[in-house]
Amino acid sequence: MQREEAEKRIQELREQINYHSRKYYVEDAPEIDDYEYDMLYRELENLEREFPDLRTLDSPTRKVGGPALNTFQKVTHEVVMESLHDSFSEEEMRDFDRRVRETVPDVTYVVEPKFDGLSVSLEYRDGKFFRGSTRGDGTVGEDVTENLRTIRTIPKTLKEPVPYLEVRGEVYMSHQSFWQLCARQELNGEKPFKNPRNAAAGSLRQKDPKITASRVLDIFVFNIQQVSGETLSRHDESLEYLRRLGFTVSPFYQVCQNIEEAIAHIRKIGERRGEFDYSIDGAVVKVNDFAQRALLGSTAKFPKWAEAFKYPPEEKETTLLSIEVNVGRTGVLTPTGVFEPITLAGTTVSRATLHNQDFISEKDIRVGDKVCLRKAGEIIPEIVRVISHAENSEPYFLPKICPSCGSPVVREEGEAALRCTNADCPAQLTRHLIHFTSRDAMDIDGMGPAVIDQLIGKELVRSPADLYHLTEPQLLSLERMGKKSAQNLLSAIEHSKGNDLSRLLYGLGIPHVGQKAAKLLAGRFLDIKEIFEASTETIASIEGFGEIMAQSIREFFDLPATGELIGRLSDANVNMTSRREVQDTRFAGKTFVLTGTLPTMTRSEASSIIEKFGGKVSGSVSKKTSYVLAGEEAGSKLEKAQKLNVPILSEDDFLKLLNEN
Repeated sequence: MQREEAEKRIQELREQINYHSRKYYVEDAPEIDDYEYDMLYRELENLEREFPDLRTLDSPTRKVGGPALNTFQKVTHEVVMESLHDSFSEEEMRDFDRRVRETVPDVTYVVEPKFDGLSVSLEYRDGKFFRGSTRGDGTVGEDVTENLRTIRTIPKTLKEPVPYLEVRGEVYMSHQSFWQLCARQELNGEKPFKNPRNAAAGSLRQKDPKITASRVLDIFVFNIQQVSGETLSRHDESLEYLRRLGFTVSPFYQVCQNIEEAIAHIRKIGERRGEFDYSIDGAVVKVNDFAQRALLGSTAKFPKWAEAFKYPPEEKETTLLSIEVNVGRTGVLTPTGVFEPITLAGTTVSRATLHNQDFISEKDIRVGDKVCLRKAGEIIPEIVRVISHAENSEPYFLPKICPSCGSPVVREEGEAALRCTNADCPAQLTRHLIHFTSRDAMDIDGMGPAVIDQLIGKELVRSPADLYHLTEPQLLSLERMGKKSAQNLLSAIEHSKGNDLSRLLYGLGIPHVGQKAAKLLAGRFLDIKEIFEASTETIASIEGFGEIMAQSIREFFDLPATGELIGRLSDANVNMTSRREVQDTRFAGKTFVLTGTLPTMTRSEASSIIEKFGGKVSGSVSKKTSYVLAGEEAGSKLEKAQKLNVPILSEDDFLKLLNEN
């Protein structure tokens, strides 16, 4: 390649890599898979090696991760959280070994899985967890202490009172938790996360720790960054020390006497990765001896004493037997490919989403095609490409009428999806009722999908309002429904009538309105009548709302069907007002932030008291914060309050303030 051509290609690669790095590290919304990204990166590395004068200080090959966001307070890492250099073949691993032995001839390695999650730092003082942060760009990360506290596998108090300890680990979401989250997102009409890594990253960066807690994250700890009060000389020794302190450390790690043993263990991990309930994208080989690591040192970006082996994505051929079209709660038609079963990344695969018409047309997917499948993020099956069309095959187009109810379907401007136009579509009704009765909405215990399917099949329920007119004889007509079960279900339906307005709003399935937005809406409009009368501008003025959400709410309440549904629910004595009672307004206009563990009350109890007296509880500290109520093990919020000179209250101070007012 000529220099002029190389210069142009290098610029193209840098732009592509920077774009995809931001999508991956910052927005948690990757557009290409890891392997494609790695190949772009490797091509840039090779060109910069061939034309060293074209390598610049701002090249992606000299950066680690992505920049810290402004959402959280920044943390500067005392010990840089370095990235790893990647190898894609066993020969490249042997090259790594040769480079190591040039400096330290007598070397042993530790091989462990490379987890596909979000790298974090955990810091402890006197055995107490006091701060946690993301890697960010390796030097500056984000303070996510409160969110990390929700992860059960992070010890809050170590088994030994170590004076100071900083460890590095990988936060991840198990496959089971990922599928459950995707099911909830699809049920709510939300776009599901693409893979567990992005789900974990997105969950850890939530402003509300309660949302993080609901996502069920886990962590593996694999490195000591700093420690005082303990002398360690080897990596395997440090892992056992971390295990003794109460951490969950890297599983399946092994000490290897030479590179061939290390490569054999890499193969073993690769063969078993389909068995794990978490995603790994490779294995890591580390020099075991810390003194030897110090001799080897680091480049500007990578340690010279460690190398990551990246497993290539497994691809297999199969035949597309048919395409099924399902209708979601919001009426969206989703095509699913049904294939001849194959084993892929350790599991049997026979189905994969085909996303939408654009995806099908772009790849020219037809029934009967020979196709190449792989798993995105080692979990979600997807079609990579069509290998060949079946004889006399024709291009596939999604139906123009809904497969569930026969109504016309439309493609709204700016959307890729086709949507059924019938609000009473049975398929939509099923998913809508599942959502309406779910735990986070109206919480009708015993009203599961099987019961809902039967109620719809017998035409006993055509809308959520019909649930409140069910009788015991009607329920007893259902399969596997005994007298006691029917009575319990009727009792649960009756009990749900008294739910707060926020639960009803969430259960209605308003597009773009999740649990948090429903609570904010119920907090601003204490009666549902006020929402019917509110303008788009008034709704958009609610803190945390935007124009799109406000417009969606306004359009939903303008629908005649919404007015009819709310009227019928009201006639059934379903509560239509906010249950938030304000005893008086002594805290009106005051914003409180709670942090740490209070001596005699929970944060929830303290929040209830504040709201009862007209105050507001926020999850983050700013100049607008009136008070920070701090207990034991208060973290970054307390530090930020001190920097901003925000008044800090103990529980006693809070009770005095309550009584004084």
